[in-house]
Amino acid sequence: MKSFFSHLSKKAFTMIELVFVIVVIGIIAAVVIPNTRTNPLQEAALQVLSHIRYTQHLALVSDQYQTGVNWWRARWQIYFQHDQSGNQNVVYTIYSDRNHDGVAVSPNPNAGEIAKDPMSGLDLTGNSLYGTTFIKSMNLSAKYGVVLANMNNLMRDGCANARRIFFDNLGRPMLQSDTSPQQQLLAANCTIRLTDGTEFVDIRITPETGYACILDAGGNCI
Repeated sequence: MKSFFSHLSKKAFTMIELVFVIVVIGIIAAVVIPNTRTNPLQEAALQVLSHIRYTQHLALVSDQYQTGVNWWRARWQIYFQHDQSGNQNVVYTIYSDRNHDGVAVSPNPNAGEIAKDPMSGLDLTGNSLYGTTFIKSMNLSAKYGVVLANMNNLMRDGCANARRIFFDNLGRPMLQSDTSPQQQLLAANCTIRLTDGTEFVDIRITPETGYACILDAGGNCI
């Protein structure tokens, strides 16, 4: 009889231990899981950073050299704009203006000029104006809550008031401002700021090398 009750007490103690472990796991989960949720702005910045690097990669492996007065417009570029839907959504496109029909203020990516996503085969654009195979996440407002009433607030420092960044065959970043008909090499760090109206995340592109990174709160590359 004594051994029977001893056996029951051991089982009861094991059950208490099990309940205790479950409670501890629950507490840990309640503390840890909220901290592992990804910030939408960070997600957007990581995506844009990846696409900046891919644009540079395209320029290095596929130099779009052409003849003509505006031959440089055919260089691979990443172009930010509002999607003209009336919602002021911030979208971007990776393309090469091979027919040279775009201008500084109003670039004109045509469906056949837009880069393809190597994984999905979709056009690397978030704008449905350019075709039906656009990538929804490249609409930064609709996907990540990025807001910009004025596109001049997007690009800062060495690329202030620009809308797009080109890369030449050496991978060097270049700019064409709204007032200049020609491209110029990026001369100072370019900052692309993504904001939801309250917080922001900055992406830096450096001159010459075109190295791109996300900045921490102290302004250093992460």
